[in-house]
Amino acid sequence: MAASVTPPRGMRDFLPAEKARREHALGVIRRVYASHGFDEIETPVMEDASRLHAGLGGDNEKLAFAVMKRGLTGDDLAAAAASGDALSLADLGLRYDLTVPLARFYATHQAELPPVFRAIQIAPVWRAERPQKGRYRQFVQCDIDIIGEAGPLAELELLTATVAALDELGLTGCTIRLNDRRILAGVLASWGVADDLRERALITIDKLDKIGPEGVARELRELGIVGGSADVAAELVALANADWHLHDGVVPPPSWLDLDAYRDLLALRTALPGAAIEFDPTLVRGMGYYTGTIFEIAHPDFGYSLGGGGRYDGMIGRFLGREVPACGFSIGFERIVDLIGASAADRPRAVVLVYDADVPQGALLALKAELVASGARVRLERRVKNFRALLDRVTADGFDAFAPVTADATDASSLAFRELGA
Repeated sequence: MAASVTPPRGMRDFLPAEKARREHALGVIRRVYASHGFDEIETPVMEDASRLHAGLGGDNEKLAFAVMKRGLTGDDLAAAAASGDALSLADLGLRYDLTVPLARFYATHQAELPPVFRAIQIAPVWRAERPQKGRYRQFVQCDIDIIGEAGPLAELELLTATVAALDELGLTGCTIRLNDRRILAGVLASWGVADDLRERALITIDKLDKIGPEGVARELRELGIVGGSADVAAELVALANADWHLHDGVVPPPSWLDLDAYRDLLALRTALPGAAIEFDPTLVRGMGYYTGTIFEIAHPDFGYSLGGGGRYDGMIGRFLGREVPACGFSIGFERIVDLIGASAADRPRAVVLVYDADVPQGALLALKAELVASGARVRLERRVKNFRALLDRVTADGFDAFAPVTADATDASSLAFRELGA
């Protein structure tokens, strides 16, 4: 029986046309982010296991791929199995996001970086997910972060750059959903949730779009997080329907509303009048490291977010021993790349030279060099009997036109190009 030749579950190969579309999108994102003053960095694909499991990544820490220590013996494996501590076998792990590595990067290089550092990170990450549509074990994240800016200017720059990137990609109809962890804390306090149960409560509330208000309320009660007196389901429905008029100066605000946080969100919305921004007090964001403003990209055609981020002022202090303000936004690249197409205006003209067997190779290469020098992408293809199949193949590969090349061709101007896919 032949061995399987498919990629590992949750990981993918990309054929040339798909790879070209992905690189086009990545190029657009890089260009827009750079134009907004961000600088690209790179970090290793692995970090110390202790760093990846330091309580910074929420539930994603459970999905981290561990790298076993070198030189382990059977006794080591048996001892770990007996204790149930599999992590004792690992000293490294594959990164599950780009934020934890960025915090370590900043702590390492802070003396070489400006007081306010604007970073781009575009790279693959790995999570031991259960593979399904739109969810993979290896995927690309496109992050921008601002470190060192405590004020709302960081959020404004991140939102502006992200909206500009989405616009440049041609992804219309998106909305930015805003909330603040301080508002969520007020909601939990109004339900009487103990401080040590709040993170677990937020994990459950984050399932609202999957299991609904009744499901969230039931799980909160089953976990002993809220008592039977609070009508959590009804309050979740009210929260989901909340808008920007929770406090207009006349009607008293609800008891759970942190007014300072709410005013900060109002200020962000006012400062970005051209962006579609909604207030959503049920928005959680799953990562445990968020401390203030949080945001997500929503689209009416999809039941999942297309990206998100927020403020995580406490993370870098874990490495430096002092607080450093930080805020970031990540585009969900794998989810948006299938929604967009590579515009022909944004890539060079791609042509195929279909040559006869008697064309001298020197002349053929000279024609190719002339076209490449003019800015075209050029492929050489020998004429075959099944000419239609050849044209179908190069069309699928993203080529725009072809030209027959005979032995008497002297320069590119003598070629008769015919459009493909017309």
